[in-house]
Amino acid sequence: MSKIFEIADGFVDTLAELNPIVATYLGVPGYDHLMPDYSPDGSQRSYDAERDVLKRIQTEPAKTLREQRCSETVQEEMSWSIDQHEAGLHYSGMNILHSPVQSLRQIFDLMPRSSTEDWENIASRMEGIGDSIASYQATLDEGIDRKVTASKRQTAGCIEQIETWVGKGDATPFFGGIADAGAESDEVDQALASRLSDAATSANVAYSKFAEYLRSGYLPKARERDAVGKEHYALTSRSYNGIDLNLNETYEWGWEQLRWVQSEMQKAADQIKPGSTIDEAVDVLESDPNRAIDGVDEFREWMQNLQDSTIADMDGTHFDIADDVRKIEAMIAPPGGALAMYYTGPSEDFSRPGRTWYPTGGKTSFPLWREVSIAYHEGVPGHHFQIATTMTLSDQLSRYQRLLAGTSGYVEGWALYAERLMHELGYLENPDYYMGMLDAQALRSVRVIIDIGMHLEKRIPDDSEFHPGKVWTPDLALEFMRDRVHFPPDFVASEIDRYLGIPGQAISYKVGERVWLESRQRARKAQGSSFDLKDWHNRALELGPMGLAQMQREMV
Repeated sequence: MSKIFEIADGFVDTLAELNPIVATYLGVPGYDHLMPDYSPDGSQRSYDAERDVLKRIQTEPAKTLREQRCSETVQEEMSWSIDQHEAGLHYSGMNILHSPVQSLRQIFDLMPRSSTEDWENIASRMEGIGDSIASYQATLDEGIDRKVTASKRQTAGCIEQIETWVGKGDATPFFGGIADAGAESDEVDQALASRLSDAATSANVAYSKFAEYLRSGYLPKARERDAVGKEHYALTSRSYNGIDLNLNETYEWGWEQLRWVQSEMQKAADQIKPGSTIDEAVDVLESDPNRAIDGVDEFREWMQNLQDSTIADMDGTHFDIADDVRKIEAMIAPPGGALAMYYTGPSEDFSRPGRTWYPTGGKTSFPLWREVSIAYHEGVPGHHFQIATTMTLSDQLSRYQRLLAGTSGYVEGWALYAERLMHELGYLENPDYYMGMLDAQALRSVRVIIDIGMHLEKRIPDDSEFHPGKVWTPDLALEFMRDRVHFPPDFVASEIDRYLGIPGQAISYKVGERVWLESRQRARKAQGSSFDLKDWHNRALELGPMGLAQMQREMV
């Protein structure tokens, strides 16, 4: 192994020790019974480890092109993380989508339950939740002392999530459900079942106490302002996208993209219901029972069949799909989280397959018009194909590149590119499904506008028909979004909270897609008639995940 690969890969094991939840997510064995330390000291240890890796890899000369790519990827990603730590962003990073509040619960969705050891690991982890929450509370307290806190909006959202998980109202306690499942397993004896029950109770109590701390101790001191400002936004958007963006140009480009997609949606509306408006066509798609599936189990089965048939159809024609990548599981997400569908990658050895997770939000009937393109985004040829394919490239990429590397701009950009690609390849000829893809494009275009607009408190253009000249606020963003995308109201409200909690991530879909499309166009122009789309996709993915700026350099 090269010295650069050795340095990079060593960080995988270091990170697994520092954050066992990440180890489980990646499928690195030996840590499934442990929980992370989210205290200021724990954050400092992660910071020191990153600085050490950065220093070592900067002084190691690359001997091959592959080593050079790996070195650049590690250096950029370590630098972004170090910059955020030095800015103290970990003190205010609590949000409704991706923070320790969610990670401590969501990791149980990925833990196997097929052996006695698996259930013992689950018991150990539930027993450790109290200590992990206490460590994170110490970081939040330090943030209060430094006057660097999460917003009231994000704090209130996290309280609401926790209340669902602990069983407030009609909700079923999440950890109690795990204990009940263990009691029904043949791998769990009476003693272990009792331990699981006690551990679930302790986890529930720990989360309940944390919710009370957030409500009475943290919320009154949380910041009122949702916007993070230009300096903070520049740091986080660079980390999520892997590129220094001209935010003014990107904001204006978001408006251009929205105008394009609204024009296309009107054309699709005329096909669905001749002479109709976009809203009238969407009403048809939402209300026609022949265009929907009833029942959660039936919908999950439909999603699974769509993934399986897409893999079978595309393998060998538009993509080369490795055997390990051909398996994917469609799942229904537990209640209480954000309402956007998401994907979790396979474990390193593929013993745990890649999975798509669909939060129903209480729905039992599922109009299909938008679900097809969402399935392509999360599954194949979107997230599952890209992420799982990367996992198979052990002979070309370092372990760090396969397991840890990549930005949201690269990953989400590919998945949004995949949606548009499926239209290009003829898989969305049904105007219903094309309208669904366009509505997703509208959502991502709106994200660019309001994410930058809210956090930088920009003014709405004077030539806009929507509140011209006003400064963006969350209320204006919610109104703007409701008028321009056709997702359920609870989803839209959840999205606004999401953007405000993770500044710079929401724009990564369209920004990343832009770079993927521009890179393909440059290659097509340079190669002319010899350009082969499947070969281009293979080469692009074989480079490994990276930031968008590095991708622009590599994909010339």
